[in-house]
Amino acid sequence: MPVRFPISADPASRSFAKGAGALYLVIAAAGFFSILWVPSQLTVPGDPAATAAQVAENRGLFLAGVGGDVVMMTAEVVLSVMLYAMFRPFGAVLALAAMVARLMMAAVMAAMLLPQAGILALASHEAPLVALDAAQRAELAWVLRQAHDAGVWVWQVFFTLHLWLLGLLAWRSGAVPRVLAAGLVVGGTGYLVDSVRAVAAPGSDVLTGIGVALLGIVTLSEIGFALWLLVRGRVPSSRKAGIPRGASSQG
Repeated sequence: MPVRFPISADPASRSFAKGAGALYLVIAAAGFFSILWVPSQLTVPGDPAATAAQVAENRGLFLAGVGGDVVMMTAEVVLSVMLYAMFRPFGAVLALAAMVARLMMAAVMAAMLLPQAGILALASHEAPLVALDAAQRAELAWVLRQAHDAGVWVWQVFFTLHLWLLGLLAWRSGAVPRVLAAGLVVGGTGYLVDSVRAVAAPGSDVLTGIGVALLGIVTLSEIGFALWLLVRGRVPSSRKAGIPRGASSQG
């Protein structure tokens, strides 16, 4: 019997949905490791020299974080296409826009790896900048880290758009629990709020509180959506869901 990978199955099948759900959880685990945990271990707030020393002393952990980023971005590309195939019957234009938005997010994440290479070279004294002393190297690495972090503010905008569209498609499908679909739309706004706060009002307690609350909602909604795909996930065709023929192609 030939081996069939989930991505090659019927987009309306259980195996396809389970594959998408598994990828969602891989992304969640890799993202937590590379975006949250590794930086928390290597960054000393407000101290470029200490941060550079941490990176140099923990080169393996730094590279493991980069590896987590690569795993996450690779999974994002495949998941983007799978979600498009699953939800295309409920709005071809909407599904395409959602896929492009998520792929744009992955592209920004990939670009964010370039400053990471510079940070490692500076912290490890591999860059041939003999005119700079250790303190200057650390400060330059700190600037590259700020450039890397700025990429987060960019990809969050694309991810907000993706979640709005995915939530709408999930709602229209009639298969995904409405509370999860609504959570993707409402909670997804938290990524946009966080980007606005970081750029325009970094000291705003109001925006920080709103962002934290919304991000909590979307985190629970995304995990719930992933588990739904794994356990019960199967998105019916648009006709089975009660959407008239032709309406799906109009978005």
